[in-house]
Amino acid sequence: MTAAPAPKRHPDGRPAIGVLLREQRASRRMSQLDLAHESGVSARHLGFIEIGRTQPSREVIARLADALDLPLREHNALLLAAGYAPQYGERALASPSMGSLGQAIDLILRHQEPYPAFVISRRFEVLAANDAAMRVNAFLMEGRSSPHTNLLRQVFDPDDFRPVIANWPEVAAKFVRQLQDEMMASPHDPALRRLLDDILRYPDVPAAWRLRAPGAEPDPVLTMVFDSRAGPLRFFETITTFAAPRDVTLDELRIDCAFPADDHTAQVCARLAAGELR
Repeated sequence: MTAAPAPKRHPDGRPAIGVLLREQRASRRMSQLDLAHESGVSARHLGFIEIGRTQPSREVIARLADALDLPLREHNALLLAAGYAPQYGERALASPSMGSLGQAIDLILRHQEPYPAFVISRRFEVLAANDAAMRVNAFLMEGRSSPHTNLLRQVFDPDDFRPVIANWPEVAAKFVRQLQDEMMASPHDPALRRLLDDILRYPDVPAAWRLRAPGAEPDPVLTMVFDSRAGPLRFFETITTFAAPRDVTLDELRIDCAFPADDHTAQVCARLAAGELR
């Protein structure tokens, strides 16, 4: 007599927790034994969870989520798949309860002057930018407005920011890798898949970029070079995230700060801030 196959989905269409766990393990190239060891859950118990024979407790789910290094959204997804309420809320950045954190973000953006800084969502939407970012973008774009609010669409669209990026192939490849990392962390987010499909349809984008090369790691620091009428501008970026966030919105925010990679770029930024360049 054989056991009935584990259900792949709940009646409402959500994937079962065993399916989610297997997908998250596969995306991280972790065996069942690896995950059992990292989480402190027995391999037998984990196996039963994955085939639907055992209902995990909230504590076990938390240990598995930590071992998989899941973002808070995906931690909530595991809880929902197991029949529990989500643990982490998702408040709007502008809500009163986020007031002090919103002020902290504004402070970071202001202190980055006269260099650009952006607030980016996990879907690469630009949520906010400092005045320096507006000045530098307007200078590089010769006053033209961007048709997109999504950073990747700006970088890939030939009618947007792409023509002024002197080292576009390296910059674009880096962003594709970042998007693929987000897709691995949130494999059931259709918006990320649509975004990848859309940017790969732009002209002269290598088809090979659709596949994530195993073991390929980007350079730790990438200098972005922009063509301008004042000569090449070179920036490198740092990413700021919130430590130990307890909210999905905060967990997914990235503050991208650009710093000049040479004296010429620093001088152009200072002249733009002083109103000496338009």
